[in-house]
Amino acid sequence: MTQTPPPDRRFKSSDLEAFVARALTAVGLPVSDAEQVARLMILADLRGSDGHGIFRLPQYVRRIRAGGMNVQPNIRAVQETVATALVDGDNGMGHLVMQFAAQVAIKKAERVGIGWVGVRQSNHAGPAALYAMMPLERDMIGIYIAVGSANHMPPWGGIELLLSTNPIAFAIPAFEEPPIVLDIATSVTAYGKVKTKAQRGEPMPEGWMIDALGNSLTDPKRAEEGFLLPIGGYKGSGLALVFGLLAGTLNGAAFGRDVIDFNKDDTTPTNTGQVIVALDIARFSPVEAFKRKVDDGHTRFQKFEAHARGRSHSAARRTKPRDLAGTRRGRDPTARRAPQESSASGG
Repeated sequence: MTQTPPPDRRFKSSDLEAFVARALTAVGLPVSDAEQVARLMILADLRGSDGHGIFRLPQYVRRIRAGGMNVQPNIRAVQETVATALVDGDNGMGHLVMQFAAQVAIKKAERVGIGWVGVRQSNHAGPAALYAMMPLERDMIGIYIAVGSANHMPPWGGIELLLSTNPIAFAIPAFEEPPIVLDIATSVTAYGKVKTKAQRGEPMPEGWMIDALGNSLTDPKRAEEGFLLPIGGYKGSGLALVFGLLAGTLNGAAFGRDVIDFNKDDTTPTNTGQVIVALDIARFSPVEAFKRKVDDGHTRFQKFEAHARGRSHSAARRTKPRDLAGTRRGRDPTARRAPQESSASGG
């Protein structure tokens, strides 16, 4: 007799935040730091980045207990100019390091129009969009780049895993519409999605991974036998390389063979590298005029989407129901469409 699976349980986001904060406090984080990390982790879930939210809590706790992360770091800028800074995260939790770096970038952009802040000695920080969106409240454009916390791709044409999902995110404010937020990995999917597929016992779609012989790999429990595919073939591989140089090598952070796989190693500092850029719109265009033009873009795309949906619905009526089984559309509480989940710090 087949058992009916239990219904999904739902929790208030505030309850989840409190739970995460208590768990992190229990392993040594100061209360204010634990609350800050908890807020960002649950925000990741609310934005649809399931592979970077509360799902990561056991891994963070395990790593902290093993001594792999510093629970009381001295996060600081070790080198600065009026427009740039290099932040040393002292092996603190990536969420705390990037919150600090984003504020440094925003303050510099307020003074001189742009703030470019590189980061070293950081850790996995969740989805890239969280940090690209931080300058939005100051009418600034945000850009975020990171080196992943584990290598899951070889260079184009190779088989040695020297590249991670090295993501990039952009956030552009609008006037009345939601901001434009693009958050993508340089791989076809984030590795966090592979891990959540494994947790749920679901197969991966074809095109996510291949094995060393070039065969499609759809069993997430066999992920270590293969590697992720880059977006756009050699172009995605090239982007992963360049982003690694900008967020890793330039900042004195890990890249290539120096990247620590934080899925397997709980004790060695990862020296994760990241970049956050804040750009003051007012230095280029009147802010309101720019944001209204972004609204206009929203309107045009919405009309196109409505037209495309109408055409697809017409086609769907001519398609057998079984051909549509399992399709769904992601949702995002702050945008018309959920951004593709990025592997903000890989892993």
